[in-house]
Amino acid sequence: MTSTRAALTAFVTCTTALAVMGAAGAPAPYPPPSEGSRWPHGTVRTVGRLVAKLSDNQVESCSAAVVDSPSGSVVATAAHCIASPERPQKPQAIYFQPGYEGQGGPKAVLAKGWKATSWRTAPGWDVRKELEAILPHDWAFLRMEKRGGRTIQDVHGANTLKTEPVPGGTTATLGYPVTSPYDGESLNYCAGEARRYGRGEIAAANVGALALEPCRLTQGVSGGPWLRDFDKSRGAGTLVAVTSVGSDDELLGRPYPKSAKTLLKEIGGR
Repeated sequence: MTSTRAALTAFVTCTTALAVMGAAGAPAPYPPPSEGSRWPHGTVRTVGRLVAKLSDNQVESCSAAVVDSPSGSVVATAAHCIASPERPQKPQAIYFQPGYEGQGGPKAVLAKGWKATSWRTAPGWDVRKELEAILPHDWAFLRMEKRGGRTIQDVHGANTLKTEPVPGGTTATLGYPVTSPYDGESLNYCAGEARRYGRGEIAAANVGALALEPCRLTQGVSGGPWLRDFDKSRGAGTLVAVTSVGSDDELLGRPYPKSAKTLLKEIGGR
């Protein structure tokens, strides 16, 4: 992946052929600091693997998380997991498997995951434009099917969306990295003190992004949640951003503007 300080940065999706596949005395932080290790307790019920079915028997792997909504049926991910200037065609279908762990790869997600019935990317995400122009809008919501009359939030719980301003602070980002040294079959994470890039510190397209460094998660974590105030008992926290781009040792998360609440209400209304 190219440097996140360059004008263009590398998405951390992974496309494959379907057939191939703290201070003394203070409580220990949870999750503990990490540069890309496996999640301490296997899986998180509100976080999972997202697989987009493309043409020509191809699939694209991302990560995503359930987000609280009136309908109880909304999942948050990155806009480029749906379409991008590099891949402008929309997927044939998108599936999401919460709490995924070693269950058979993309084929299993396509077979067993919750199917998206619709999706909406950020209003400024126009894949006909250059990447630099639209990168600040790299977030999206998907509405998922119901199963037996129950929503995905009924079954798995949900994270609470927080919109800007989002300052730097202790943050964990989770996802399913697919490329070496990972295999996409387990939940991994980075956690630590996230910084927020200001003007003059990074290319204009990434001003306002949150950053964790060092973070060595690889392709497949795009769309994964950036969480604060994580509650182990609920397997959920406060969603402040989604993974957008990264380099070999740094990951950037895209915070949500206030307008995200309007889009969430539109796609996630009852």
